[in-house]
Amino acid sequence: MNPVISNTKWNASLYDTRHSFVSKYGEDLVNVLNPLPGEEILDVGCRTGYLANVVSERGAQVTGIDASPEMIAKAKHEYPAIDFMLMSATDIHLHRKFDAVFSNATLHWVLDKQAAIACIYNAIKPGGRFVMEMGGKGNVENIVAAVKQVLLNYGFEKEAGINLWYFPSLSEYTSLLAAKGFRVTAAFHYDRDTKLEDNVNGIKDWLRMFGEGFFKTIDPVVVNEILEEVQENLKPALFRTGSWYADYKRLRVIAIKQNVEC
Repeated sequence: MNPVISNTKWNASLYDTRHSFVSKYGEDLVNVLNPLPGEEILDVGCRTGYLANVVSERGAQVTGIDASPEMIAKAKHEYPAIDFMLMSATDIHLHRKFDAVFSNATLHWVLDKQAAIACIYNAIKPGGRFVMEMGGKGNVENIVAAVKQVLLNYGFEKEAGINLWYFPSLSEYTSLLAAKGFRVTAAFHYDRDTKLEDNVNGIKDWLRMFGEGFFKTIDPVVVNEILEEVQENLKPALFRTGSWYADYKRLRVIAIKQNVEC
């Protein structure tokens, strides 16, 4: 498999409209990063470039990488002054080091977490920082459980066994960072129920964007039926005061690169 190109085909336009909460929540992480004028910063999983542009507006020199051709194409179109490249978090091959690496809502898509951590470590200057947020242990557990149960009900045992994401506990992920040579200075694992854009088809839209990997081999007509049933089953837990919510649990970490190389 090509380590650069993502197997997931992303709808970049819908990402920015129907799922804009991803970037909006990430603005708080930019404040944690606190980019300074003149700093060189690598955005790992830059998606459509929104947050890379927010960082750039603070005066930093930003490079954005993402494994999705669709996302990179939109980022280049929207923010032509920023350097965006098609590249995977597990195959970062740049010829310079950065003052900081920033990553929002991306690393839970990278199942080879140790390869990603090694690449990120090697991309940072000694003394530089890594500021990230990703799905943590228990993230979207209600949604995942409902999808898997309905898939099993329809006889799709193989699809029900698919693992799309890596949602680590705080202790697991910080231990991986420490083992590589990072000094973790802050780590948080917190609940963040997230209101979805569509009050009618919120869960179905969310799954079409982010859970597409469960349904690739299933007839689209049947997928529609499955999504209807999943959403109906989730209504008691995730539909409140006229709106749909995703049961997010986030892991936020700040770490410093201690050694020259590991």
